Amino acid sequence: MARLLEGRIAIVTGAGRGIGRAHALELARHGAKVVVNDFGVSLAGEGTGESPAERVVEEIVAAGGEAVANAADVADFAEAEAMVRQAIETYGGLDILVNNAGFVRDRMLVNTSEEEWDAVIRVHLKGHFATLRHAGAYWRAESKAGRQRDARVINTSSGAGLQGSIGQGTYSAAKAGIAGLTLVAAAEMSRYGVTVNAIAPVAKTRMTEGAFDTSAMALPEDNSPVVAWLASEEARDITGRVIEIDGTTITVENGWAHGPSADAGARWDAGDVGPALRKLLGEAPVPEKVYGT
Repeated sequence: MARLLEGRIAIVTGAGRGIGRAHALELARHGAKVVVNDFGVSLAGEGTGESPAERVVEEIVAAGGEAVANAADVADFAEAEAMVRQAIETYGGLDILVNNAGFVRDRMLVNTSEEEWDAVIRVHLKGHFATLRHAGAYWRAESKAGRQRDARVINTSSGAGLQGSIGQGTYSAAKAGIAGLTLVAAAEMSRYGVTVNAIAPVAKTRMTEGAFDTSAMALPEDNSPVVAWLASEEARDITGRVIEIDGTTITVENGWAHGPSADAGARWDAGDVGPALRKLLGEAPVPEKVYGT
């Protein structure tokens, strides 16, 4: 087997179970040294006192790889910074950041509490921002010092964030935000040798088993080969993309783009907007249905 990530240094967040665990194992299998992050929480984000990251580290080491555990809360700004510093101090640098950590608190919008909204947005969206911000600052400093690294970020969005999902308004909003953040980070960080992409994985995990019929869904590890390749030096020309992975199928997602337009030549009169907009909507592609409708 060709090892795509020999000697590269990676952080994988939320890597104690499910998709994150599969990512950590796959990256290590391809030669990466891995910081295995997991805060140890329940599906709803409550502390459990467990250390699932330690068990994943043991698996990696038993297979001949190198890994170290980290229990940071990725949405805590200082803890995210310390996690990046741990990778640098332990292994001498950082080349790969895989943002995966998250949980769900599914509710219909009218039943969603403020606390539930804040908790989900915090771990998904702020959790991606905090780690990306500190890793990005390191890569910028390295680039300015003449030591530019061939770095990769792989974020985790979702079909819920791209097409929407009934009963998952909070989660969908967070995952849509991650897709938008991916585009901006890709544009801003290319000058430092960093690519930023996102995946929209499909898999049978703790997060999906309570919400959907998962009997025919892919396994967590089915997503990880795509992550390993995106994390490799071969993928240096791919950035700002969102890729859905559903078992044996990978799909490049097309996000918001300018569609049909009309120019009135002057300020629109409200009475003219309806006919013009209806004509444009008739020319535009029909949006994909929201999941669950």
